Amino acid sequence: MESTPTLDPERQKKAKEYARISRRLMVVDLAIGGVYALAWLILGWSAGVRTWLAGFSANPWLLVALYAVVFGGIYLLVNLPLSYYEEYLLPHRFEQSTQPLKDWIGDQLKGLGVGALLGGIILEIIYAVLRAFPDTWWLWAAVILILFSVLLANLAPVLLMPLFNKFSPLGSEHQDLVDRLTRLFEKAGTRVKGVYKFDMSRRTKSANAALTGLGSTRRIILGDTLLNEFTPDEIETVMAHELGHQVNHDIPLMIVAQSALTLAGLWLASLGLRWGVGLFGLSGPADVAALPVFMLVMGLYGLVTMPLTNALSRWRESKADQYALATTRNAAAFASAMTRLANQNLSDADPEAWVELLLYSHPALSKRIHMAEAFTGGAEGTG
Repeated sequence: MESTPTLDPERQKKAKEYARISRRLMVVDLAIGGVYALAWLILGWSAGVRTWLAGFSANPWLLVALYAVVFGGIYLLVNLPLSYYEEYLLPHRFEQSTQPLKDWIGDQLKGLGVGALLGGIILEIIYAVLRAFPDTWWLWAAVILILFSVLLANLAPVLLMPLFNKFSPLGSEHQDLVDRLTRLFEKAGTRVKGVYKFDMSRRTKSANAALTGLGSTRRIILGDTLLNEFTPDEIETVMAHELGHQVNHDIPLMIVAQSALTLAGLWLASLGLRWGVGLFGLSGPADVAALPVFMLVMGLYGLVTMPLTNALSRWRESKADQYALATTRNAAAFASAMTRLANQNLSDADPEAWVELLLYSHPALSKRIHMAEAFTGGAEGTG
């Protein structure tokens, strides 16, 4: 492993091509979803399917579930070729994926199961509140969904994430790193349940690490690809960045911001449903046949607000970078870690300004590297 990596020009050339293709596929994906939802409304399929399903059961809970299965199932089939190309063929073409086809299919099926369960719960909540509070449903739904998201954040490390990856505590061969990271977090007054590695290498060559969970489920997780390719100093700066989010209270800040966005989005959806009911001849906002209207409004709202949420995220990510530099006093290791991430993850380190503005939740890696190189907060650490 080289001690002072530099950005690989050939990797950066490939990264830019990969990013361009991914952006185009994102546009195609959005277009397919929008056309699909509009077709169901304009061609009368939505009302027709609802009427057909109502012949099997008049129970509103079951009707919502059956409609979601039909609407979502057909969309999955329509979008399957694009998903296969975008998520399987493309990463293999750029030599980032290590996953066999059968494992990819298994992940898709598990993801479908988890998504159907969680999405079904959310959909049933929204329609139950729509039926109970037709005028103020958006307010109550927002409160319930926010509480639900906090609960998921707490349970994800112990219930959801193990479905897709194997997590194990770092062994004695990494004891020095465990002790170093534990001291780093304890010094900041942040308790963690342990330091774990997970098997990223069975899917990808990319590296990643995170601080997951809330309260009693909070833990440090390190991809085995990170452990294999990064030095202890580099890993410490990466985790100091994650700690920065905790110290800077970014989690409650983002919960408040997301709550406000969710509330505004659901309010706009309530207006859209009223408009859509009249335009497409539906029985009311609680009519499950209006689901495509809800999806169109929320999808468009998400696109419009994406630059705002990304700007907020980049600001907090930059603050976390500053915390990592000030805490570790090891700017060289931080710059080295960001450089390795660019090379290993095939990330475009210097995207066009408009791309970063619209699509990036983190500052461009070139900016993060330059920030570290310009850091003058004190003497650098040693390994």
